Amino acid sequence: MGTNRRYAHVVDKRMDDRILGQVARDGELQCLTAEELELTRLPLTIDPHPQPCRAWVRFGATAVQVDAKIDRWTPRAIGIRFMVMEREMRTWVWASAVERSS
Repeated sequence: MGTNRRYAHVVDKRMDDRILGQVARDGELQCLTAEELELTRLPLTIDPHPQPCRAWVRFGATAVQVDAKIDRWTPRAIGIRFMVMEREMRTWVWASAVERSS
């Protein structure tokens, strides 16, 4: 039996969503601490038009890359939001964990 090349990206997306849902059920979403963010010392930028990105996040001990939107940032960290199943999640990650999309 062959593969469906025409809709392979749709099948891949569904599989990625299922895997992300399972990872999210198995572990708690990790976030940078207040000490790491240094929001009282570093400037904070809030974007009124969130930009798309790919970002590495952790659920428990499991790291996974997600499609996200950049909401805010400091010189060192980026606040993102992303969907897991039909639930919006928000977290802070190190700036180096984010790759901006075009």
